[in-house]
Amino acid sequence: MTTFPTHASPELPGPGRPRSTEPAAPVGIAPTPASRNDVVPTSGPIPFGELRSMLDGDLLMPGDPDFAAMATPWNLAVPADAAAVAVVDGPADIAAAVRFAGVHALSVAVRLTGHGAVPGSAPTLLIHTGRLDELEVRPDGTARVGAGVRWNEVMAAASPLGLAAPAGSSPHVGVVGFLTGGGIGPFVRTLGLGSDHVLAFDVVTGDGEMRRASTVENPALFWALRGGKGVAGIVVAVELRLPRVSTFFGGAIHLDGSHAARVLHAWRDWTAGLPEQGTSSVALVRLPPMPGVPAELAGRLTVAVRFGWLGDPDEGRRVIAPMLDLAPVLLGGMDVLPYGALELIHADPVDPMPGHEASSVLRELTADDVETVLRSAGPEADCPQVLVEIRHLGGALARTPAHPDAFSHRDARYLVSLIGLGVPPLMQAVADHADGLIAALAPRSCGRLPNFAPSTAPAEVRRTYSPETLRRLATLAATYDPAGVLADAAPIRQACLDT
Repeated sequence: MTTFPTHASPELPGPGRPRSTEPAAPVGIAPTPASRNDVVPTSGPIPFGELRSMLDGDLLMPGDPDFAAMATPWNLAVPADAAAVAVVDGPADIAAAVRFAGVHALSVAVRLTGHGAVPGSAPTLLIHTGRLDELEVRPDGTARVGAGVRWNEVMAAASPLGLAAPAGSSPHVGVVGFLTGGGIGPFVRTLGLGSDHVLAFDVVTGDGEMRRASTVENPALFWALRGGKGVAGIVVAVELRLPRVSTFFGGAIHLDGSHAARVLHAWRDWTAGLPEQGTSSVALVRLPPMPGVPAELAGRLTVAVRFGWLGDPDEGRRVIAPMLDLAPVLLGGMDVLPYGALELIHADPVDPMPGHEASSVLRELTADDVETVLRSAGPEADCPQVLVEIRHLGGALARTPAHPDAFSHRDARYLVSLIGLGVPPLMQAVADHADGLIAALAPRSCGRLPNFAPSTAPAEVRRTYSPETLRRLATLAATYDPAGVLADAAPIRQACLDT
């Protein structure tokens, strides 16, 4: 278990203590790592032996027994191309690794599960946070969570206290990566973003300093870390408030895909009046016949209707009833469930797989948009995607947060996401099909979200953030990461410079 000081000490900044005084913001934006001139790389091989001597944790090099396990992301389509992996034991290890990277012109990436991994630029020093397993859930409804903790661990600790975790559809992803991207969960219309529940972060910024970020300590950094991913630093631990929820009503049903048009149009009309106690999505699903796939779903098109209701269960049953009689039910059901069973709503895969993702958020969903989705992924379509999903947003998500953050597109009303297998020879067909559907929906699109189909392409980064937010994130990256070592900051800087 790792620990980190709960309160910052402005009198003693440096590698052993968090800092609470924000550095002065520079004028303009620092050069991108590709063109920076403030770091002179060491000629010859990088002396990783020096870094190994600085760490309490382990440094793994290609060929070491555990290197592949630590370097390989959950998405197996992303190459494991790190030059080295620092398996850190605490914040001092992270600070040492970041400073070493600055001296030797390395890019630093961070990983726990690797669900949101993207191809990096070599040479990359990968920091693995799996040993930062601090977890404290308190009776007052607050929790302190290390960067090596997954949501299912938080839920297991919170449930006996009648508390819930503002997790995503899969509780097997890391807490920190989810929250720094905002965090869209199966109850987002009721609970809001996961990051709306954050009270503070402890973080090692790109200059190798340890800082605490909250509404009163380093507030600009606190703003950036809620929606801006790791643009300014590497989170060591997060403190958040947990909702007092013990059960929900909901689940998922799979309907005969030959009725997809009727179901999707009805779902669109139904969501227009859905109270914010309910969050729902509808998905066109094509699961291949393989071990673990139910026979009722394998090798055919089904329409999954997902629903989560935080309120009176009888009212939830009444609200969802119109969606249950639209087509023959092949599998699934709705009931009162413990909050820890939220993964049953989306049934996201648990095991690593090679995948290709694409996504877009829409200001509205018209009947023509539904027809566009059906032409691309309905019963008559030659669709290579495993899943084409439309999530209903709005509700608590759309409200202005108590404290400003870097998350853009709160005004979006629907999220379209596509997932296909990222393996040859399917990958190109999957990517081309996804590009076509996203382009067809562009007239209603207002952008994309950080945690869905992450990308380093400048055009995609500019779709993720408003122009004002993008400029501020780039300036904060220059402030906190002057040597340009953080991999998450480079796309932000480049996207801003390309405008």
